[in-house]
Amino acid sequence: MTTPEPSTTARLSAPVRFVLGLGVLVGFSAAGQALVTVTGLPLPGSVVGLALLWAALGLKIVRLHWIADAADGLLGILGLLFVPATVGFIGYLSAGAEWGLWLLVMTAGLLLGGGVAGVLASRLARPEPPPTEA
Repeated sequence: MTTPEPSTTARLSAPVRFVLGLGVLVGFSAAGQALVTVTGLPLPGSVVGLALLWAALGLKIVRLHWIADAADGLLGILGLLFVPATVGFIGYLSAGAEWGLWLLVMTAGLLLGGGVAGVLASRLARPEPPPTEA
């Protein structure tokens, strides 16, 4: 009985597999961004790239083991990738005091509009009473 020969990527070292997988992921993201730029799609390029990668994985154009190490590495530091967004959010916390009145007016308007729409919808959707026999 012969043992199966390991694939080419399995024989590579872990850092090389990570860099190659990262290259594939970045390549699909760039392809999605290019497609959005050329076609003018109203979607983020990274989302289109993700859809392209999903299609390529489904069609077995890209093998999962090619990108598995890079994807696992990125998932391991996912929390770290949210730090810039969190720092930006904290920078705008002081603006909440300045915008408080506007936020209150917008919230009141939203609640008032939603309430009126709900009352109208419930009255319009009410079933008609059955006809009475005379």
